[in-house]
Amino acid sequence: MMMTDAERESQAKARYFALAAIRFIGALLVMVGFVIIGSKWDIAGSDWNKVIGAVFVLVGAFDFAALPVLLARHWKRQGQP
Repeated sequence: MMMTDAERESQAKARYFALAAIRFIGALLVMVGFVIIGSKWDIAGSDWNKVIGAVFVLVGAFDFAALPVLLARHWKRQGQP
């Protein structure tokens, strides 16, 4: 099925927005993780705050760095640039 130029442009804008949103959320998770590690928010006690904060940082880093690449690779495999 051939896509028109308008459909391709719409799809590209949606994918760009999705990648930007994923990166923004990843950066936000990293920042929240560092705030938790710094004990600014007491969630589960000081020892567990570091663990929970580290989980937020790791998930955020993956979300920021790897997830957009994996998603773009998936889109290319579908044969739709």
